[in-house]
Amino acid sequence: MKTMNRKIVLEDGTEYAGFGFGSSCDRVCEIVFNTSMVGYQEIVSDPSYTDQMVVMTYPLIGNYGITDDDYECKNPSLGCLVVHDYNDMPSNFRYTKTLSELLEENNIPGISGIDTRMLTRRIRDFGSVRALITNLSTDTEEAVKIIQNTPVPTDAVSRVSCRKRWYSRTANPSFNVVAIDCGIKLNIIRSLNQFGCNVTIVPYNTPASEIEFMNPDGIFLSNGPGNPEDVTPVIELVRALRGKYPIFGICLGHQMISLAYGAKTYKLKFGHRGGNHPVKNLATGKIEITSQNHSYAVDEKTIAPTGLTVTHINLLDHTVEGVECEKDRIFSVQYHPESAPGPQDSKYLFAKFIQYMKEAKENA
Repeated sequence: MKTMNRKIVLEDGTEYAGFGFGSSCDRVCEIVFNTSMVGYQEIVSDPSYTDQMVVMTYPLIGNYGITDDDYECKNPSLGCLVVHDYNDMPSNFRYTKTLSELLEENNIPGISGIDTRMLTRRIRDFGSVRALITNLSTDTEEAVKIIQNTPVPTDAVSRVSCRKRWYSRTANPSFNVVAIDCGIKLNIIRSLNQFGCNVTIVPYNTPASEIEFMNPDGIFLSNGPGNPEDVTPVIELVRALRGKYPIFGICLGHQMISLAYGAKTYKLKFGHRGGNHPVKNLATGKIEITSQNHSYAVDEKTIAPTGLTVTHINLLDHTVEGVECEKDRIFSVQYHPESAPGPQDSKYLFAKFIQYMKEAKENA
């Protein structure tokens, strides 16, 4: 019989004991929960989860292993993975390694045997807190001190952004898009390719002058981790280039567009993470089932003076899910249309970006 050897300690001293898998390192993270029933590989490899300890509410994790085609980034940077029942014997003809092997290769700790239902309710009721994953033998008071003495990182985007530009081309392209990499998911790039776009992916701190020299048809602002107010280079980039090119932002990109126009953002109690959030399109009245992953939201009360209009609203908590400045051909959504939870509910957003680029070309 296995013996519990690892534990999670919350900043208030609450402990949850379990069985370690993946890396055996200790790490302090913000603890959050994700309500997705599938897609643990995409979650583990999503750069937006950098520095976060993710509690999976679906109980059985690992049962279909890891496949080579389903990564969202090449170097996963998840803080820690917390599951109830970990399966290390996958049943899937496509799998090439186990989840534990992936975590170990990328120095990501995991823990199973946790009462994830209790832990999720704790986060839901009291909000996200910081937590330490460590050995079972670590003294609780010492663990709390480690959490208190570990600074909150503000450089997550700089750590996950690419170091130099790279390209993703498609056959018979119609448009050239520059994607600002703040932790971009590969399926966003694939989606742009499918809509006939050659994509040049550039670091988050690329100067506006360099992007203008590339003469793109449109600019895409990616998802990414952390507080949007920390990513000042991208906010300044939007201010410099708005109105010159069509711009489309997703998740962190949505927040940075809003900040660039003068709106404010705030941190949610426990964020939105999962593939089951209903969002209303205010223009059509239609409801989209969306996939989400964010800790911050745009403050609706600060949008009116900016020139932006609210286009989408979350029906669970009425937070802002989309904004637009039609004059500048700039728009964004808080959720992830490329994740296809609907599965086709949000594909029109890529088509809208294409239409904006087409109109800009015709009017040039």
